[in-house]
Amino acid sequence: MERREFIKALSGSAAGIAIAPSFAFAQSADAWTTEYPKILARIKPPTFKKKDFSILKYGAKAGGEFDNREAINKAIDAANKAGGGRVVVPAGVFLTGAIRLKSNVNLHISKGATLRFATNAKSYEPVVHTRWEGMELMHLSPLIYAYEETNIAITGEGTLDGQGKAFFWKWHGNPRYGGNPEVMSQRAARAKLYEFMDRNAPVEERVFGDGHWLRPQFIQPYKCKNILIEGVRIVDSPMWEVHPVLCENVTVRGVHIETHGPNNDGCNPESCKDVLIENCHFDTGDDCIAIKSGRNNDGRRLNTPSENIIIRNCMFKDGHGGITVGSEISGGVRNVFAHDNKLDSPDLWTAIRFKNNASRGGKLENFYYKNNSIGQVSRAVIEIDFNYEEGAKGDHIPLVRNVQVDGLTCTMGNRAVDLQGLDNAPIYDVVLKNCTFGSVKNPSIVKNVKGLKIENFKIAGKTVTDLS
Repeated sequence: MERREFIKALSGSAAGIAIAPSFAFAQSADAWTTEYPKILARIKPPTFKKKDFSILKYGAKAGGEFDNREAINKAIDAANKAGGGRVVVPAGVFLTGAIRLKSNVNLHISKGATLRFATNAKSYEPVVHTRWEGMELMHLSPLIYAYEETNIAITGEGTLDGQGKAFFWKWHGNPRYGGNPEVMSQRAARAKLYEFMDRNAPVEERVFGDGHWLRPQFIQPYKCKNILIEGVRIVDSPMWEVHPVLCENVTVRGVHIETHGPNNDGCNPESCKDVLIENCHFDTGDDCIAIKSGRNNDGRRLNTPSENIIIRNCMFKDGHGGITVGSEISGGVRNVFAHDNKLDSPDLWTAIRFKNNASRGGKLENFYYKNNSIGQVSRAVIEIDFNYEEGAKGDHIPLVRNVQVDGLTCTMGNRAVDLQGLDNAPIYDVVLKNCTFGSVKNPSIVKNVKGLKIENFKIAGKTVTDLS
């Protein structure tokens, strides 16, 4: 929606009554019976030829000192040329640089196997087309990368070790992670990338790489279809762990993520369609799950929302947000279902979190949460924040509408609810139903919200009918 159209909608009648924009689809709880099954039916993990390609046959050596990048990528090439199959990493520790997945290949990390990623930037060259915090650029390869491939997977019971603590985290520049901002820091490169984005420079001109201190993501399929990431354990990621971009039909299942570095988000589907995240364990240094769709000009230029996402039966421990939407959200998000998840940690800030502002201006609609159980969080249990970072500074009206939370239970938190829209951009139509909170230290905050409905809402055993 254009800014002038949105403002017109906000102006309402001659009496000045605000009118919410119309909805894309079902505003009612019927979405669980109408839309949810359709989305789930479309998400089908890829299958592969029953043929194995051991990396040992292509020159790989265990022990953690020999560089196996060439051997692993040779095995992937061979499997791809043969019509597909499993590229098997056997038990043992295997050092490697960037891995490039190709169509019809399942990279299988066997039980007892560890892929340990190299601690030098040269191992992630040449530069590739990637996204960094929602902005497009040519930069160091993510540790495991695929571009315009179909039917790809990373599976197994083994471990992917990014060695972020030993190498990448210091690039952030924060002394907390061993960094020295006078020697290395991402700040200058980040500002340069912002400048490229602000003037809509072609991506091929946005060349970064070694010496710019922008940490690569761990796993990034880019413009791919039919993706499965299942079973593996991920530790010490450089930054975002599982980051599909512009992808379709994605399954992330049974993945165990345990990494506490800077910007160590767990799973960030960005501008993706038809995504299932289930039975995963998140213990992270930033948001556990963060649904994204590009930052500012890049998000609006590509104009590709993240949509049709199901999150179920996951465990969330440490993190900034448990199930988060934003903040790089300029392309929009719609149709998210999250149910039967458990979230519990004194170091988990917020269980259900939205981050938007007038610089992002994303249109976020149709969010359905059911039967989620929260032990404790350190801030608000449910937060919708339009004041995030730039807040009201910007010309792009943020929008969140149709958020339904049903059957939530929480033992302990600072606030039950923190909903803050802007004066010219209210939050629309939030329904909180059958929600029970135990110990809550402070009252809820509700600012600039239109259409808040609460039903069977209890705090410390007492029924609450008004949060204003």
